[in-house]
Amino acid sequence: MAQKVRVRFAPSPTGPLHIGGVRTALFNYLFAKKHGGDFILRIEDTDQGRYVPGAEQYIVQAMNWLGVAFDESPSKPANVGPYRQSERKEIYKQYADSLIASGHAYYAFDTPEALDRERKSCEENSKTFIYNWHNRETLDNSISLPLEQTQAKLRAETPYVIRFKTPKDEVLNLQDVIRGTVKIDTSVLDDKVLFKSDGMPTYHLANIVDDHLMDISHVIRGEEWLPSLALHVLLYRSLGWQAPIFAHLPLIMKPTGKGKLSKRDGDKMGFPVFPLQWKTPEGEVFSGYREDGYLPEGVLNMLAFLGWNPGTEQELFSLEQLIADFSLERVNKAGAKFDPDKTKWFQQQYFQQLDLKVLTTAFSALLDQKGVQTTLNLEAIISLIKERAVFTADLWEQGHFFFERPEAYDQKAVKKAFKEDTPTILLNVCEILNQQTTFEGETISKEIKDWLSSEEMGFGKVMMPLRLSLVGAMQGPDVFEIAAVLGKQETILRIQNAISFINKTA
Repeated sequence: MAQKVRVRFAPSPTGPLHIGGVRTALFNYLFAKKHGGDFILRIEDTDQGRYVPGAEQYIVQAMNWLGVAFDESPSKPANVGPYRQSERKEIYKQYADSLIASGHAYYAFDTPEALDRERKSCEENSKTFIYNWHNRETLDNSISLPLEQTQAKLRAETPYVIRFKTPKDEVLNLQDVIRGTVKIDTSVLDDKVLFKSDGMPTYHLANIVDDHLMDISHVIRGEEWLPSLALHVLLYRSLGWQAPIFAHLPLIMKPTGKGKLSKRDGDKMGFPVFPLQWKTPEGEVFSGYREDGYLPEGVLNMLAFLGWNPGTEQELFSLEQLIADFSLERVNKAGAKFDPDKTKWFQQQYFQQLDLKVLTTAFSALLDQKGVQTTLNLEAIISLIKERAVFTADLWEQGHFFFERPEAYDQKAVKKAFKEDTPTILLNVCEILNQQTTFEGETISKEIKDWLSSEEMGFGKVMMPLRLSLVGAMQGPDVFEIAAVLGKQETILRIQNAISFINKTA
């Protein structure tokens, strides 16, 4: 690649950033960093009617949370700014005028009412209205009108748009890194509006001009922009510019595989589709990966596998590994099915890798939220229960009994574990525990097991009632380790409570 790699992520600030957009940003970032290039954020806010306050900040916060840094952006400008299209609007008119001067575009004065009549007329004849070569010479534009009449309309400030004059009967062989050669017959294309009567460019013109002026070498974007590829290549050609290399990423599909993943699917199916929580002005709240407890490393790893395959069995990749291994040639054409369970799997893998001190800080904060005060060894508790946890909240679910003395016992477990002779057995256990000077799991285990052996007593006669006494249910890690964390006094107290319960219900 002789030209320096420069890619851009160019979202519209019309709401929260969908994970499909995050995936597009990630692939651009990986490609840029793989080739020592630049990753640019450009805000495409020409459609002021759909602008949502806070959306731009949301985009930046989301990418910061994920650790995907921009080299250039509105807050980190270089020499090709501004980086918001609304601040670049003075730039575009000259290029629209240039296209008119070269005969590649024209003024169209058609009123909305006139175009509606054309559409209805076509519908009545079972046809689809399309504004292009087959009717542009009969409509109200600078192609059909004499020059003097066109100039008179312009002097009179008659509302107009500038349309691209799509060539007729040309077959374009367009190249896409992911999809190969895409053939398009220009005769089926419409004459898209490039410049609107409000003095703002449409996406198509602004996009091309900005990519050229910002020296964008590769345009990596979603599949939904594939139908615009022909127009964009024609615009580059008409302006006398070298087109960038294009790559269109596959859609992210619903978990069923049918249809594109939408922002509503997450709330319907119980998973986030946004990186961060989003609150609408009306008060509606959409969940976010960050607020739901996901780790950014897991989210990035999951997104990388939506459409890309490393060609190996490896599934866990750090950001540095993704940069090293990523290539557009290994991106699939077919839509990538979103899998909420696989997303949780990635989360669990990274959760298990977290440093114990980090987990302890997070768990301590959770206990504070619940109003739980404790002197127990949190690191010891987390070490015992984290294997089954996916999120910090799961640590409470897996280990709440450490902080809450059982006030009731699981009824099914009671029938199996608490027998007539259980109080006597548990009293003996209390006596053994009381004699221990070193109250550690391994020591307690040995003493109890030695006693069981000497009494020729079945293991279950002690283990089940002991667990039920300490936990309140038949769950949790090694029962002797639970006792060691609780300490001698609390362990014996819980056993005595269980003995009282059995005697009362006998």
